[in-house]
Amino acid sequence: MKNIYMDHQAAMPVDERVMKFASRFLTGNFMNPSSQYSLGLEARGAVEAARENIASLINAETSKNIIFTGSATEASNLAIRGAAYRNADKIGRKVVATEIEHMSVLNPIKELSKNGFETVLVPVDKYGIVDLEKLKEAVTEGTVLTSVMLANNEIGTIEPVREISEIVHAAGSLLHVDAVAAAGRIPIDVQVDGIDLLTLSSNDLYGPRGAGALYVRKGVKLQSVMPGGGQEKGLRSGSEDVFAIAGMGEAARIAAEEMVDESARLMKIRDGLIAGLLKIEQTYLTGHPVNRLPHHVGVRFTAIEGEGILLWLDKAGIQVSTGSACSSQTLQASHVLLATGLQHEDVHGSVVMTLGHSSSADDIDYVVKTVTDTVDRLRQMSPVWSGRK
Repeated sequence: MKNIYMDHQAAMPVDERVMKFASRFLTGNFMNPSSQYSLGLEARGAVEAARENIASLINAETSKNIIFTGSATEASNLAIRGAAYRNADKIGRKVVATEIEHMSVLNPIKELSKNGFETVLVPVDKYGIVDLEKLKEAVTEGTVLTSVMLANNEIGTIEPVREISEIVHAAGSLLHVDAVAAAGRIPIDVQVDGIDLLTLSSNDLYGPRGAGALYVRKGVKLQSVMPGGGQEKGLRSGSEDVFAIAGMGEAARIAAEEMVDESARLMKIRDGLIAGLLKIEQTYLTGHPVNRLPHHVGVRFTAIEGEGILLWLDKAGIQVSTGSACSSQTLQASHVLLATGLQHEDVHGSVVMTLGHSSSADDIDYVVKTVTDTVDRLRQMSPVWSGRK
């Protein structure tokens, strides 16, 4: 039986080249990068080289703008809570985000609301594009931070960050961008796009888990959310995981070199899958049809449950994700799909396929046929399917 992994947005394998590069800091030079002897200095050199590679990937002014964390979730917490608490007295106590942000952004914002901050969530259109007029209304004087993701992990839609930045900065607010889903797949330029804070994830670049990074524009002040020994400019204390950080840096270097060709390759597979899946009766694309990530396929099928599709496809050797209720930790329907105007019954049949290095054009026919057969089988068992034979 074939095994076709199509859930790269949830987890990516560590690139073999990355593992080969970074493994010496796991089993060989395990030294603390704060140590002053030669092996410690070598570890420090690996951390700083990784910082350079990540800065290059997003066109940061210098590597000094990069702060390492233990995950993307931690990086977003540092950006959101750190910026809000540090700058509340100077700028204001209002925080704005879109309705489709990742929970690692929405939950820190909810925490701020419990501590005296006003929070506003801006709606999106049916494709998941933020409503710029509503954003202008929301980001007023006194808005300390606005958070908008560069591309959505559930529907693949890419946001107009440059226009968003202009609106945010006109009101004197700081802009945080969650770039986890987009990094390594589309170009990122924090200087041109006017981004103040930007979150990255190691594993979403084919690097090891256990590392994330936050870009902090020069002049932006943050309050530490993890006080301790003062590592990472005092913003993220704790001994650095040199293996994970070195691996993230190498993954960023490879992504910068290969992104254009790899994204073009995946786009062809993506388009082939979308075309094949949309031939299935009452199947609809989620997210923007054009302004979407090159590796992202999101569709929904009426009258069936996404988790049922997931389980049947898994039996056939195909791993996918779903925005359906029972697939989430909270047992709630996808807030992203609901924000695009879909009803609960529409959200239940959603499936997300995210491609990667292992994906091949040879997979298209098998995946489309297997999904078609699965959807037909499940619909024949569905009490709400009007086309039952």
